[in-house]
Parts: sequence; structure tokens; C-alpha cells
Amino acid sequence: MTEYQQVTAETSVYRDGTIKLHGPHGFEGMRRAGRLAADILDEIAPHVVPGVSTEELDRRVREMMLDGGAVPATLGYRGYTHSCCISINHVVCHGIPSSKTLKDGDIINIDVTPLLDGWHGDTSRMYLVGDVPLKARRLVDVTYECLMIGIDKARPGGRLGDIGAAIQEHAQQFRYGVVRDFCGHGLGQLFHDAPEVVHAARAGTGPELRPGMFLTIEPMINLGKADVKVLSDGWTAVTRDKSLSAQFEHSIGITEDGCEIFTKSAKDMDKPPY
Repeated sequence: MTEYQQVTAETSVYRDGTIKLHGPHGFEGMRRAGRLAADILDEIAPHVVPGVSTEELDRRVREMMLDGGAVPATLGYRGYTHSCCISINHVVCHGIPSSKTLKDGDIINIDVTPLLDGWHGDTSRMYLVGDVPLKARRLVDVTYECLMIGIDKARPGGRLGDIGAAIQEHAQQFRYGVVRDFCGHGLGQLFHDAPEVVHAARAGTGPELRPGMFLTIEPMINLGKADVKVLSDGWTAVTRDKSLSAQFEHSIGITEDGCEIFTKSAKDMDKPPY
């Protein structure tokens, strides 16, 4: 049975399996963290060009987080040594920044999580590098559509499975694979918390969505099959059939009559082209 916990400014939170329900204090904290995360993805856009290394993009992300009064939540997380994840082409998620340079025609995902005043603003966005083939651009467009269709189902009284069912139905119209090995999650003062947000599910199943829940929706959609594998570095997840993969992520809060997107771009740069 799903347990919920009402959280106030004085509550000490732990990863104990309960779904946290936040009040105005939490919403304000998430707005600030989410706004900074979105601003960072806005500002990095002009630097995502052929020839730039992913470690250079990571350095810029780290500087912007520190300048904004935050720290990178990924830095030191389970031994991870970078300030963001950058996933190129067939990398599904958790790509590690390196000296590798971007090439014309690449599609990449940049995933950032600034930790600002105790709150996590978790978001990711796709970028098109130079002249990108039509099939790759279409995958990116449909993946963004999947994200927003899922968010539209995030409303009080619904079920968590409604989100995944809507995403799965849309992606499968294009015969794309919906990754099941990785999912969205609860967050707030904790980076990863209950519940797990699966992006392929059955409508009407899972925990009830209640006002005050904070969670990420972050569908990973493959041009080919849904199967993935994790490389020997323990982080990088790739498609088994080496097909392209795309992902978008927002952090949201369930409100009394719908949901609030904490990580929406103030410059309307939520999807490419920028």
C-alpha cells in the first residue's frame, strides 16, 4: 500500500519509500531550483556546436551552477565526477563528459540538476548539432511530444500509470521503443525519491497523484527497439541495437487542479531548434 507523508519546512526527509506531499515552502524552493536549471540549459545552447568537447560543456554548466548559488547534485553522487550528463546519439542516458567532440549531425541530451538552497532542479533537453537528418529531428520532436502528453496526465485524482500509458501510446504510433530500464522519480530535498515514474505503463494503475507531489517525467524514446545496456564504466546506457535515442525531462509539482512545471524555459527554449 502506498504511503504518503506531509512535508513542512521543519520536516527532516529521508528516502523511506513514502511519497512526500509538499506545501508552499516546497513549491517556492522548487521554483527557484527549476528556474536556475532551465536558465542553464538556455544559456548552454549557443555553445552546442560541432567541434566542442562534452567536457567543455560540462565545465560551463558547472560554472553557471556555481554562479547561480547552487552546486551540481551529480558531482560526487555515487562516485560520479562530473556536473552534468551528456548523451550523444545512441546513448540513452548518463553519458559521461569527456574530450570527445561533437560532430555535425549529432543529437545530444544535456541533463542538469543544480542543488539550490536544499532543493533539486532536475531537467534535460535535446540539442541538434549542425545539420541533423530528418529522421533524427523527427525522433526529437516526438520525444518532446511524449513528455508534454505525459505531463498533461499529471493531475490530482489520476494515477501514475496514466502518465506512462499516454507516453507509450504516442511513441508506439511511430514504432519507436520506450525505454523501461530507466524512469522518472520523486524529488525535492532528495535527488531521487519515491515514486518511480515508469514511461510505459497501464492507465489507471499505480499510486494516486495528489497535490504536493514532486516528480520528474523524463521519457527516453529510441528510434529502434527499447532494449538498452550499460557500458563497463557503470554509467553510460546505450541502445542495444545502436539506434538513436532522445530524452526530455521536466520537474513538476502536482497542484490542486493540474500541475506546475518547475523547469520550463523562461525564453520558450524547451525544444529545438533554439
